[in-house]
Amino acid sequence: MSFAKILPIVAAVGLLSAVPANADFENLGRQILGPRDGWAAATTGTTGGSTATRENVHFVGTRSELVAALAGTTPKIIYIRGTIEGNADDNNRPLGCADYADPGYSLPAYLTQYDPATWGTAEPSGPLEEARVRSQKNQAARVVVPVRSNTTIIGLGDDATLLGLTLRASGADNIIIRNLRFEDAYDCFPQWDPTDGPTGNWNSEYDNLVLTGSTHVWVDRSEFSDGGNTSQPTYFGRKYEVHDGLLDVVNGADLITLSYNHFHDHDKSLLIGSTDRPTYDVGKLRVTLHHNMFDNLGSRAPRVRYGQVHIYNNLYVVPEAASYEYSWGVGFESKIYAENNVFQTGRGVQPSTFAKWWNGTVLHATGTLVNNRPVDVVAAHNAAFDPDLGTDVGWTPTLVTCLDPSGTVARHVRAKAGVGRN
Repeated sequence: MSFAKILPIVAAVGLLSAVPANADFENLGRQILGPRDGWAAATTGTTGGSTATRENVHFVGTRSELVAALAGTTPKIIYIRGTIEGNADDNNRPLGCADYADPGYSLPAYLTQYDPATWGTAEPSGPLEEARVRSQKNQAARVVVPVRSNTTIIGLGDDATLLGLTLRASGADNIIIRNLRFEDAYDCFPQWDPTDGPTGNWNSEYDNLVLTGSTHVWVDRSEFSDGGNTSQPTYFGRKYEVHDGLLDVVNGADLITLSYNHFHDHDKSLLIGSTDRPTYDVGKLRVTLHHNMFDNLGSRAPRVRYGQVHIYNNLYVVPEAASYEYSWGVGFESKIYAENNVFQTGRGVQPSTFAKWWNGTVLHATGTLVNNRPVDVVAAHNAAFDPDLGTDVGWTPTLVTCLDPSGTVARHVRAKAGVGRN
């Protein structure tokens, strides 16, 4: 489509004011991933919907418009303006948790039924748990929105937001997502799991973005968070957790590049591989993370199973030890190659905790700066914990546009990562 023809229409509905002054609007949706920009550049590369014809370029501002625009696998470019609320009906009227609740479910009844003091440590079962599952499925039908192959999704300006919504690319190929805020994909109906950890935990269902079995995906200059929805009550001695992860790469997903994104104020943020057991992840889960900012996260930045994951030139901000567990989860058969990353930490945060053993055996980590001083992350981990990690991951990344010196990373990432940055 000729953007010269679109501009008068866009101006008439007030969209130009939402476009950054320094954005090349005519080329915004036609940009493709560079030829050496991480794993998503491998084989066929990632072009998204850059070849979309005029009738397949869409401007959307509501959930119903977004769902309609995403239909089909014909190349398409979708521009998002303002905030799209995921918890909305087909007429874009807001929905609350009560609208999804099955008649057989209520939280007070759930808390009474499954109180560990009387229920014990068995997993919840019976009619009330079944009603919770039905309630959760009711919400999922609204908030989980599928993304299909050959799609580019671009946020207009610095306020394009998907609120309470999960974008899910399942078995798709060739997707570009840029300049979008993902906020508060919350679950109205968390499940109590008394077997999770020594005292049990509340577990919820939705991530902001899920790449499951999908290939050639580029996610760039976007922001992921709980949107300030962090204050929840405590039941059974554990926080009533209404959020799952921020971004999942699972079920044989492959050839992914995550660049210049801002992940912040969340616990379990980025998961690459969801189980130790499947054969479909072997040789897959190849992901590049570069120039991202991981800010005030509890863990999983990322946690990795199986994949050859290149983590370079990222900035990790860890304000305090109390809410921090680890950044790099060394999971089963993972092959993480980390180089020239920077950690800015508060008092009490130990470099030995940057990596955590999750049944993995190796981690390559070089060029790491911690508060402006070099640190050998593997040596720090091995000095504090068993078993030791080796350093030979069996591969060397080649799809790199430019490896910045560690000393320049913090300034560069703070200036460039996140929504509305170029």
